[in-house]
Amino acid sequence: MAIIAPPLTRRGDVTETLHGVEITDHYRWLEDGADPETQAWTDAQNSRTEKLLGGLAGRVRLEHRLSELLSVGTVAGGGMRDNRFFYLKREGGQNQPILYVRTSLHGEERALVDPNSLSAEGLTALDWYEASTDGAFVAYGCSDNGDEWSTLRIVDSDTGATLAEAIPRTRYSSVAWLPDNSGFFYTRYPDPGSVPPGEEEYNSHVFWHALGTEAFADTKIFGEGRSPQDTYDLRISPNGHWLVIIAHDGWARSDCYLRDLRNAGKPIVTIAEGIDALFDTPHFAGDALLIRTNWEAPNYRIMRINPSEPDPSYWEVAVTERPNRAIENFSVTLAGIVTIDVEAAISRLCVHSDNWGNQHDLRLPGLGTVTGIDGDEAHQWIVVGYTSFESAHELFMFDVFNGERFPLAPVPPVAGFDPDAIEVHQVHYPSRDGTRISMFIVHQRGIRLDGDNPTLLTGYGGFNISEGPEYRAALPAWLERGGVFALPNLRGGAEYGETWHKAGMLGNKQNVFDDFICAAEWLIAGGYTRPERLGIAGGSNGGLLVGAALTQRPELFGAVYCAVPLLDMLRYHHFSIAKLWVPEYGSAEDPEAFRWLHAYSPYHRVIEGTAYPATLIATGEQDSRVEPLHARKMVALLQHATCAGEERPILLRSESLAGHGAGKPLSKRVAEAADQWGFLGWRLGVDWEE
Repeated sequence: MAIIAPPLTRRGDVTETLHGVEITDHYRWLEDGADPETQAWTDAQNSRTEKLLGGLAGRVRLEHRLSELLSVGTVAGGGMRDNRFFYLKREGGQNQPILYVRTSLHGEERALVDPNSLSAEGLTALDWYEASTDGAFVAYGCSDNGDEWSTLRIVDSDTGATLAEAIPRTRYSSVAWLPDNSGFFYTRYPDPGSVPPGEEEYNSHVFWHALGTEAFADTKIFGEGRSPQDTYDLRISPNGHWLVIIAHDGWARSDCYLRDLRNAGKPIVTIAEGIDALFDTPHFAGDALLIRTNWEAPNYRIMRINPSEPDPSYWEVAVTERPNRAIENFSVTLAGIVTIDVEAAISRLCVHSDNWGNQHDLRLPGLGTVTGIDGDEAHQWIVVGYTSFESAHELFMFDVFNGERFPLAPVPPVAGFDPDAIEVHQVHYPSRDGTRISMFIVHQRGIRLDGDNPTLLTGYGGFNISEGPEYRAALPAWLERGGVFALPNLRGGAEYGETWHKAGMLGNKQNVFDDFICAAEWLIAGGYTRPERLGIAGGSNGGLLVGAALTQRPELFGAVYCAVPLLDMLRYHHFSIAKLWVPEYGSAEDPEAFRWLHAYSPYHRVIEGTAYPATLIATGEQDSRVEPLHARKMVALLQHATCAGEERPILLRSESLAGHGAGKPLSKRVAEAADQWGFLGWRLGVDWEE
């Protein structure tokens, strides 16, 4: 392949002193995405990337296979309200999932919200929805171009008619309907210009909206005087008596409040405030509040709280903490509480009946991940989302009394993919400090593991998020070519409870990178691969992960795919919604946090004259979570610093009409996957032409 040199990049010198340390940033000018010079530079980088990746051997065959794999229909987002059932489904070649409803368990489905009809290019996405208590109405939010700044609208489930409501600034709004459908409580961000510049990304508040009225008349009922970074989850008791408000401060602590809706003059009841623990996932059993918490229970327990006696001394344990399982989510059913538990990074579905003292597991289709659960006190059926490495995401109806299950909306088989031909192992290895880390390894059954297998290692390790068995639509293309896939359960996640999460956040973040690097070393020492055939990939916080691995151990990897990443950890908190992540990472404005951030910040660990592996950094110009400036600055710095030359190119892939990834249309996902897997295959020796 012909060598294409990167465009020349101007170096500037912005020097500042932070806590006595002099920091020079040569590419500060690339932070301004609206500057014509930055835009011209981005266009030149994109042109180079397109020429290199578009001309790869086997590109056409790879793109065809990926189109087959990604065009298979999907179902997700299942929920039930009374006798109505809701879910998101995308047929074959459709760009976006459609919201459907059924008025009985086996009834005919009807489309309620079709974002494909709102944009011919598929650039309008349905971000979220929340049905009313009886399912008669659905509030939903759509956004454009991947920016996730949705507008709330209402659809009538019976007629399909869209009501007059159009409430902007409702990014992933939490909505709680009154049982009589007269209105709802919801969360909303301020309009630009109503607060100081930049603050419109924060300052979410809780509002009351009466159905059929103008949004400007909505009453603000909670959030005034609280931290601008607080975010809220809402739920109303089925009898309409109580509104519960969960106020989140990051991913490790939250407060909980109750508002008496029958006595508007009464002060808000404080359930938990100022405690260094999580109180979340609220449900009601009659008038009693059920809440998940890791307070004095790092693997979580569920507490039963009488609103008239909110002091913790009166709380009762509804589901006890268990040493080998972490409670991830739960729902209330006719049979009692059903919990999603995580045991050794694998999901279990457990029914707690007989006044919640008797426990038994429901049988899942295999060793996989339960992605969601929804039920209510009046029904024995629950909606369960499920996936595994071998099976695409499905929605099942489970009878909690006898364990019977059937698909709510069947998923068509994946073309040319045989789940029985896939082999999955869970292994364990020691991290740098001796901590035992679990890891999933996936490959074709019967493959010869000879130390020369092209291998992709990925991970996340943060924000209390579990990384378990999950179907990845493009992965079969890799496995079919003899590739190995590895997913370690890094500290910072939720696989082993809150202790595991805290071991990978703030000043412990280096543990996450050590866990990942040790996984790479284990794969090499274990005879799976060698550095030249080992690639790493990650997105968002996982982009930070691979950026840290790239700069700390560049000799370990043959290729790096880094998507929508955080990379300048000294300045990340100045942009977009990133102040929300300060409780997870810390801020360079704090002297102690500066010390650990400066020690691992990938942008500040690039060393001139180092032979860095070939790297593709991908971003979206409409990303409203992680600013694309991270990708631009890192590409410029790596291109300047590497001594490996164009035999190991540093590439930028920047999409103009795309964001962090949510809501990306099928056509863009196929093109993105072709670039990602084409690049990895090229660098790791996979022949896509066979």
